[in-house]
Amino acid sequence: MERPARLCGLWALLLCAGAGVAAPAETQPPVTNLSVSVENLCTVIWTWNPPEGASPNCSLRYFSHFGNKQDKKIAPETHRSEEVPLNERICLQVGSQCSTNESEQPSILVEKCISPPEGDPESAVTELQCVWHNLSYMTCTWLPGRNTSPDTNYTLYYWHSSLGKILQCENIHREGQHIGCSFVLSKVKDSSFEQQSVQIMVKDNAGKIRPSFNIVPLTSHVKPDPPHIKNLSFHNGDLYVQWKNPQNFYSRCLSYQVEVNNSQAETHDIFSVEETKCQNSELEGNLEGTICFMVPGVLPDTLNTVRIRVKTNKLCYEDDKLWSNWSQAMSIGQRANPTFYITTLLIIPVIVAAAIIVLLLYLKRLKIIIFPPIPDPGKIFKEMFGDQNDDTLHWKKYDICEKQTKEETDSVVLIENLKRASQ
Repeated sequence: MERPARLCGLWALLLCAGAGVAAPAETQPPVTNLSVSVENLCTVIWTWNPPEGASPNCSLRYFSHFGNKQDKKIAPETHRSEEVPLNERICLQVGSQCSTNESEQPSILVEKCISPPEGDPESAVTELQCVWHNLSYMTCTWLPGRNTSPDTNYTLYYWHSSLGKILQCENIHREGQHIGCSFVLSKVKDSSFEQQSVQIMVKDNAGKIRPSFNIVPLTSHVKPDPPHIKNLSFHNGDLYVQWKNPQNFYSRCLSYQVEVNNSQAETHDIFSVEETKCQNSELEGNLEGTICFMVPGVLPDTLNTVRIRVKTNKLCYEDDKLWSNWSQAMSIGQRANPTFYITTLLIIPVIVAAAIIVLLLYLKRLKIIIFPPIPDPGKIFKEMFGDQNDDTLHWKKYDICEKQTKEETDSVVLIENLKRASQ
């Protein structure tokens, strides 16, 4: 009796455990007729049919993702399209399920791939990049592939939803090792334009190289034109700069840098502009449609040169790294008088020449003053104790001459007296 009791207890335990486990969910059958096609240049479209034998109580949803399980999507549509550069093999996996819950197990996944373009991968162009200049035209540049002939003639094709068809870029040019092409791409009033992309393909005319593709979002790689400085002025010891933004951009979508160069102090300051309004209300109304910024601590009695550049910011665009070129420089302040420098340059050589002449004239005297002559001891002793005959003879001759002159004078006087007495 003990063994049947144990069997009954075990059976009861299994029944209790089974009551707490839910029945396994019904697995949906896979989708059918999955196919893939390419439109435009890089628009890949996958389509499929609903699974056969699906439960009528199931609200079908389709679970899809790429082979690396990226870009998961659950939607009721039986198609999916993506803009994808076709430089590599791309596979999409699709399954069906009865709800939008990601934890629900989908049906068996069905996969469909699209192969990369034919050709040697080493022949495809490299570093294919495109920049949208001032929302007016786009320039794409690239480098030739390794296994490419130097005389290869390249062709660039581009497409955008606003164009309606694929167009060919005609303005092919070379910039050193890089090859580029520019085409008009203007901003339209439709705001959805900035949420889309431009599809690019580069290949050769002869079909010998492998085509290269690129997807350029219109919210990135945007380079504005430089702004235009309208006015510079000093007020209360501060420099006020007023400029006009490049066309096609809102002020809130741009960031600014103001460069101030002082000629006297030789300083080079760059200010990042966060607030584009001046505290002086009079300046804000002087020029319509201009931006104003106050630069503190600028000396008004020196020459100051100002330049400005701009770039897009994250409020309106994804990319904020492409600065515009610097604007044309404008100067304010007192310029140094060139007459003073010219006069100085002329006077200095004259002074130097005069100093040289004076030095040449008085060089001998300066030499005597600096290096006086040393007396000869022998000459001194000779004058003191030398032969005196010459000097004695000199004095004797002097006395004889003086005596003769005196006697002659007395004789003349005597003769004159005798003549007077005889008369």
